Amino acid sequence: MLKQCLLRPQIVAFITDRNGSTRKNLWRTFASTNSDAKNDKKQPRLSVAVVGAGPAGFYASKYLTSSVLKRITQSTSSNDDDRPSTPFAWSGIDIDLIERLPTPYGLVRYGVAPDHPEVKNVENDFAALFNKQDESHSSIHFYGNVDVGKQITLSKLQSLYDIVILAYGCQAADKRLSIPGEDTLEGVLSAREFVAWYNGHPEFQHIGPIVEGCLWKKGADSTNNVDSTETSVSPARVVVIGQGNVALDVARVLAKGKPGLIDTDTPTSVLNLLKGGVSHVSVVGRRGHVQGAFTIKELRELTKLKKEGHNVSFVVRKEELDMGMTDASIEELKGPGGRPKSRIDKLLQDNALEDAPPKDAEKSVEIRFLLNPTQFAPHESDLSKVGHVLCERTRLEGDPGQQRPVGTGETEELPADLVLVSIGYRGMPLQGMDELDFFDSKSSTVVNDHGKLPGVNNLFVTGWIKRGPTGIIGTNIMDAKDTVNSVMKYLEASVPDLGVERQGGRDGLNDHLVASGINAVDWNQFLRIVSAEIDTTRLRSESQPREKILAVSEMLKAGLQNDR
Repeated sequence: MLKQCLLRPQIVAFITDRNGSTRKNLWRTFASTNSDAKNDKKQPRLSVAVVGAGPAGFYASKYLTSSVLKRITQSTSSNDDDRPSTPFAWSGIDIDLIERLPTPYGLVRYGVAPDHPEVKNVENDFAALFNKQDESHSSIHFYGNVDVGKQITLSKLQSLYDIVILAYGCQAADKRLSIPGEDTLEGVLSAREFVAWYNGHPEFQHIGPIVEGCLWKKGADSTNNVDSTETSVSPARVVVIGQGNVALDVARVLAKGKPGLIDTDTPTSVLNLLKGGVSHVSVVGRRGHVQGAFTIKELRELTKLKKEGHNVSFVVRKEELDMGMTDASIEELKGPGGRPKSRIDKLLQDNALEDAPPKDAEKSVEIRFLLNPTQFAPHESDLSKVGHVLCERTRLEGDPGQQRPVGTGETEELPADLVLVSIGYRGMPLQGMDELDFFDSKSSTVVNDHGKLPGVNNLFVTGWIKRGPTGIIGTNIMDAKDTVNSVMKYLEASVPDLGVERQGGRDGLNDHLVASGINAVDWNQFLRIVSAEIDTTRLRSESQPREKILAVSEMLKAGLQNDR
């Protein structure tokens, strides 16, 4: 039996189920439309600025929207026992995603390996927030090409918006080895820079010529250039320092080269430089294989390169696996959470070699354990470029889960034409944040308690800049929910100033951008950039998803061309 009762301005359906009990179903869940909110000072709409349009920013926007709308529903409907509903000060929510680049998606666009398109598909989920919105209840707008801290201050955002959520990640700097040669030798790069370059990040296109000089030129003058064709394999040797998934991604991309990446969204300029790939890549770590930060998925991909036709052998030394199997390591495999590590151990043991690797492939990727880099040494023919990585053999000491690498005094020298340091990203404070004492330089994160910044303010944080650069894309879901929970607690204790005409939020941001002469990119303009990138005249094959635009000026030209 269905009865309808119109409770202005919402419709509630009372449905009698099979047991004879009645439950309510809200057909329209919001107390005011956009126009209503502007004229009804008693029920203002919540204005939210999210700084950073990567996964953390999108998930925070998604879950804050759903939480606020759910709370509005609860506040505008009576309880089953006719108790009065708990008031809520807001009648809707407007979120503005503010991004420094003209394009959203952060590390999904510029960090995920190009041969992992299934991971990049999460972009479709993020885009759905724009495609499915009903602005009478809630809205989300994109402001690309706006640099918070430089073009608009954090304090200005705080004055314009009810809530400001920092979600700008840890992509501005790297953790450092702090060893000789790290800052002085050409050819020592961070994996962050290299990954951003091969993913087409507009701010890292200067990395290409450096990589080219390392892979195809041995000496300081042009007479030593390596002859190459489109699919030639570079004779260079690359050392990747660090053993997380990013390190393995980098090694795989270098080994595959153009033939293995031709159907991905890797920029054509990158493929033309990588050519047939690199002859030898070493992935070096200070600890043993049980302590490696990589997952079995990325490791298995390396073991399958030869079988998949990439002409790449996978090398791991049984001697180093045995050295890492201390009593404590064995306990780590047996203990809680040890199953994934046990699977990795088995995969490595099955592929381990006791003797020198066979010469049955033109290229190789080798994982080295228990080697600690101590110095980058110059190339014999060009003292300005890296030529070797000096390492000290280590052994493991300590209890299970707390083992540390200790030097043995034994040394090994690894030839290196290019070094990529992959030991972690580091967060940086926004301009103006230091003096507020909101940034912890030791952890490189924003100080927070479950996402709420300390003190009396409207600042929150989520993602890497909240917890540090750990986890996968999905890790940001629970992290965002934790922050959203803190936002909702803050809102329950907040009472908006109902007697003041509200001039801030989105309108205030628009006024600031116009006055400052800033060409912000909105969502529809971003879609024009996408259209330009997937134009068939740009693509090298029907299988290529897109040919990314590599310069901000060209992005703005594509996005804003019909608006001038």
